[in-house]
Amino acid sequence: MATILIVDDELSMREFLQILLEKEGNHTFTAANGKEAISLIRDKNIDLVISDIRMPKMNGLDLLKEVKRKDYFIPVIMITAYASPEDAVLAMKGGAYDYITKPFKVDEIKKIIETALSGKDIQNFQNESFTGFAGIIGNSMEMLKIFDLIKRIAPTHANVLIYGESGTGKELVAQAIHKKSKVANSHFVPISCNAIPETLFESELFGHVKGSFTGATSNKIGLFEVANNGTAFLDEIGELTPMVQTKLLRVLQEREFKKVGDTRTKKIDVRIISATNRDLEEEITAKNFREDLYYRLAVVPIHMPPLRERKDDIPLLTNHFLQKYARVFNNQLQKLSAQAMEILLQYDFPGNVRELENIIERGVALSSSEIIQAESLSLPTSQHNRKNIRRSHSLSGADREEELFSEGLEVVVTDFEKELIKLALRKADYSKMRAAELLKISFRSLRYKIQKYHIS
Repeated sequence: MATILIVDDELSMREFLQILLEKEGNHTFTAANGKEAISLIRDKNIDLVISDIRMPKMNGLDLLKEVKRKDYFIPVIMITAYASPEDAVLAMKGGAYDYITKPFKVDEIKKIIETALSGKDIQNFQNESFTGFAGIIGNSMEMLKIFDLIKRIAPTHANVLIYGESGTGKELVAQAIHKKSKVANSHFVPISCNAIPETLFESELFGHVKGSFTGATSNKIGLFEVANNGTAFLDEIGELTPMVQTKLLRVLQEREFKKVGDTRTKKIDVRIISATNRDLEEEITAKNFREDLYYRLAVVPIHMPPLRERKDDIPLLTNHFLQKYARVFNNQLQKLSAQAMEILLQYDFPGNVRELENIIERGVALSSSEIIQAESLSLPTSQHNRKNIRRSHSLSGADREEELFSEGLEVVVTDFEKELIKLALRKADYSKMRAAELLKISFRSLRYKIQKYHIS
């Protein structure tokens, strides 16, 4: 028996769901708005939340944030009579388990609830992540959230946008979604958008017929046709030119395409997973990326945190790479000295996981003993870790000045601003409104900075 909280401003909907769920043997609580729901969540041990989106006093999206702040792994199902792509993106980005529209079928919501409750236990992720979740190494809370999201969205056909810095493992996540999907036995086709010239884009993606242009000496099958009934991974999607964006949007809308030079259309059934290291919302504002294409691609957005924001994973990743390169170089398995590990934990890894792998590979190759010392890591001397920058505020005289100037104004100010925002959020019990008052800036400015710095 599960304890389920039903939140909806319509009494008839609350009563309907309450009767339905209690018939299934569940215990229920009801609330008419988000404010009432928060009180219940604080006092009761809730297993699942079902919430309307548009409600007075506090809407469902704000309630979703509060639930996830209390316990990220409480599944939240969002329901609405006013379906919109924007709400769907915000709900899934905020960690909603699912998003369904009214009116819904009874069997449909019963199935979603059953699946949501069966997947609540975090222990499965913690156990699997030590050896890798679908090929991804990590045991930090940030990565456990991503594993949870992958598990929930993989069986669906929803398009996914993975965004984050270079080297964070965006393609690994795309592969994990494909491996856990219903089309895992079909093709996974990676497509590098920045590697295809604009003039060849149509031909590469959709193919061409013989004689359609100079050099087309035979028929060619496009990458989308290869990926049909499977998954197409569009890497560096932010690099597409406006003309190419328009052509891709048309294919996503119509689910069909024509080969270059052909008059016949071909139906296509491909799941699109995209990745970018750009902020596409900023690109939309700057008129560099189509908003309608963004909402087609980002039905479910996934942010890959940089390694500096999940340092708990560094020992786990280090051990994985030590084992990997011991096999590659046919060496005896090595380990890091305590000092070497401390240096890695303090380093900020601008190149993220990819850089850590390169550092360990170099360390295994250069070290002649079973224990890799700090000097074998060969960290870039120009890179100082952020922890040392923060410590430098307490240094005095020439040492302090040298360290600050070596980093430059932008890095030091950015780091200090992020830390101050985090401090204000903690002091304000994670209320953005109160945090903005503490910082003496507008709520809108704070919200922008939180998104800019990916502060969770």
